[in-house]
Amino acid sequence: MANVSIIGTGNMGQAISSVVSKGGNVVDTFEHDDDRPVTGDIVILAVPYPALSDIVRSRGDQLAGKVVVDITNPMNFETFDSLTVPSDSSAAAELSASLPNSHVVKAFNTTFAATLSSGTVGDLTTTVLMAGDDAAAKSQLAEVVTAAGLNAIDAGALSRARELEALGFLQISLAAAEKLPWTGGFGVVA
Repeated sequence: MANVSIIGTGNMGQAISSVVSKGGNVVDTFEHDDDRPVTGDIVILAVPYPALSDIVRSRGDQLAGKVVVDITNPMNFETFDSLTVPSDSSAAAELSASLPNSHVVKAFNTTFAATLSSGTVGDLTTTVLMAGDDAAAKSQLAEVVTAAGLNAIDAGALSRARELEALGFLQISLAAAEKLPWTGGFGVVA
């Protein structure tokens, strides 16, 4: 059983909390400005991309040695026309550089809250794609995801977070343009 702390109580934070609980794991949720210390072995940052720097500043020491999961999609939410990180980087890479003593994993950014909660995308089981440089950290997160009945796919090294963020950006921009529903998304057939 994993002990998971989730910083962020919005739609994604609530949906991920449901996934964690459904799998029989312990979950503790925090508002972004909550000053309680995080105690989970896995800490999921279910916050918008701009909030990451505040979390690193206020909680960086608490995150040392932990699996830190970045779910952000660093996109321009005013125009929905671009990612806001350099094309050769990612929000997850920036976070990893800021937290050198943590095991950063990119995950949950290619799923919508509704598909996490329902466990399905259309007729398919929801799949959580993840990327990271620490195999044990990805395995630990995959166990939490699959315990809830979802699929988990290791997309490779943390450098693959660029592609995951681009996929998340595409999905969000299509939903914002009403070309796919916020209750839908991309599915994986394996």
